[in-house]
Amino acid sequence: EQPIFSTRAHVFQIDPNTKKNWVPTSKHAVTVSYFYDSTRNVYRIISLDGSKAIINSTITPNMTFTKTSQKFGQWADSRANTVYGLGFSSEHHLSKFAEKFQEFKEAARLAKEKSQEKMELTSTPSQESAGGDIQSPLTPESINGTDDERATPEVTQNSEPRAEPTQNALPFTHSSTISKHWEAELATLKGNNAKLTAALLESTANVKQWKQQLAAYQEEAERLHKRVTELECVSSQANAVHTHKTELNQTIQELESTLKKKEAEIEGLKQEIDNARELQAQRDSLTQKLQEVEIRNKDLEGQLSDLEQRLEKSQNEQEAFRNNLKTLLEILDGKIFELTELRDNLAKLIECS
Repeated sequence: EQPIFSTRAHVFQIDPNTKKNWVPTSKHAVTVSYFYDSTRNVYRIISLDGSKAIINSTITPNMTFTKTSQKFGQWADSRANTVYGLGFSSEHHLSKFAEKFQEFKEAARLAKEKSQEKMELTSTPSQESAGGDIQSPLTPESINGTDDERATPEVTQNSEPRAEPTQNALPFTHSSTISKHWEAELATLKGNNAKLTAALLESTANVKQWKQQLAAYQEEAERLHKRVTELECVSSQANAVHTHKTELNQTIQELESTLKKKEAEIEGLKQEIDNARELQAQRDSLTQKLQEVEIRNKDLEGQLSDLEQRLEKSQNEQEAFRNNLKTLLEILDGKIFELTELRDNLAKLIECS
């Protein structure tokens, strides 16, 4: 077998349990090929995932490839008792695969018709010969003719130069030899007749069996057509689910990327929180120190107030002392003036005396 057409697609099979959902049989796109088996004159669809055959489907005239979307198609294989689905990368690849499916399906139909014609041609002569033997049983007279008719050709055949027997012995000898020869021929023909009769009976039985199989195949084809119709409905739902699943996967990917960003932001916030805690500890320490400084400041303010009071008191005392000194100086000045006048008067008195 050699591949006559190949393409790449994602391979699915219908779920054998639910008969509704698609189960992917390949993790990625694989090669799907049409093969032609010249020995059996059949076309097959084969796909391998590594060393595992995930598709091995023989194309029959009853198969139908259905496009369920722009990039998805399916067909039912009654021999494998499953439904295969292919997801293509573009609508062009799907259309090309569907065209080849229809082409090879038609070729399979023609090959089947030719094989049926050969079988009919093979069985028809057997039936005719067997029927003739049954309707006209063979007898020595019908096959060989009368003794006179047999003697004439035998004499002709033995008319070559040879030693001649007597005239009375010649007819008897020839008649005995010819009789034995045709008796052997009769036995052979009877054996052939029996074989042909058996072949006719076998062919009749085979025809009945083929008719039964044909009726069973027709019933199976009708059932599969109904099943294909149901699966087309299910497939449309499955495609919608698949589309929704794809959208959900994209949403999940977006959410995962957003989650990673949020995790990075959370890490940054945690680091900022740690820094904030350190700053809070420093702030608490500074607040405590500030409180201590405020307490000391209050103490110093109290001391300052006391000193101010003491200073004010001292200033008042100094002012009073100054006032007293001024008073004393004034008194002293008056006394000095009086003493000066007294000195002057005493000096005058001394001069006068």
